[in-house]
Amino acid sequence: MTASPGGGLPGPYGSNGGGANLADILERVLDKGIVIAGDIKINLLDIELLTIKLRLIVASIDKAKEMGIDWWEDDPALSTGARRAELSRENAELRQRLAELEDRQSLEPAEKENNERRQR
Repeated sequence: MTASPGGGLPGPYGSNGGGANLADILERVLDKGIVIAGDIKINLLDIELLTIKLRLIVASIDKAKEMGIDWWEDDPALSTGARRAELSRENAELRQRLAELEDRQSLEPAEKENNERRQR
């Protein structure tokens, strides 16, 4: 649709020298951020059966961090740093368990020998 000379319907967004394109709009949204929130409630005879809360935030990473949103940094599925930290922790736990098992194993023969001596 375009604007008619006689003042009819307005033209499409960005016409008349405005020059806003999708990249400009996306840049503005990511720079400022946008929040879309909604709740879905299912009731039967005034008894709430189900509530679903939906929240969608569209923002740049910098803007999200500025708002205090950085959950992806601690999620091993999304962050290699978090995955490395999880693997390091897991590795340390396994090494500790292995050391405990080796200590227990080295003590068992000595305990058996002591028990055999006592029985004699």
